[in-house]
Amino acid sequence: MPWRNGGGVLHRAASVDPTAVVEAGAVVHYGAVIGKEVVIGSGTVVGPSVSVGQSTRIGYNVVLSNCSVGEFYTIHNGACIGQDDFGFFVDKDGQVKKKPQELYARIGDNVEIGANTCIDRGSWRDTMIGDDTKIDNLVQIGHNVVIGKCYLICGQVGIAGSATLSDYIVLGGRVAIRDHVSIASK
Repeated sequence: MPWRNGGGVLHRAASVDPTAVVEAGAVVHYGAVIGKEVVIGSGTVVGPSVSVGQSTRIGYNVVLSNCSVGEFYTIHNGACIGQDDFGFFVDKDGQVKKKPQELYARIGDNVEIGANTCIDRGSWRDTMIGDDTKIDNLVQIGHNVVIGKCYLICGQVGIAGSATLSDYIVLGGRVAIRDHVSIASK
């Protein structure tokens, strides 16, 4: 019988601090680690082996998989973190094949992620979001992206795979960053 708290369902092999609240309709899978004073909103799914740091607030219908989330963190409704990206290649026979995405998305402390934002997990290195970064709604961050600390990313920004962005940068609305580029600090 899974442990229930606030109506949510937790796998018996999940580690959930007793001060955490998992609202009705939320699910925490086996191996997940939920820290102190975390609040997980209705409809949210915390996948296997995901870790969520203390005092994190997770909105409704969020999906966390293949990721670790720091402390004092806010994730707004509908965000998806740690999913497969759009990684494909054409083999020697001309067939389109899915490129394995086997690594993680790692999110620092005091980060805020807006509604319906997607952060893909890595394929050859972890996708990383630095401490004190704030990300607006409807942002797409591709696989293997590394974002430094104290970043401000406005709505509808798209950052393609394997980009590296240093600390203290602001990206205005609807900016597009192509793949495999580096952007230096201020």
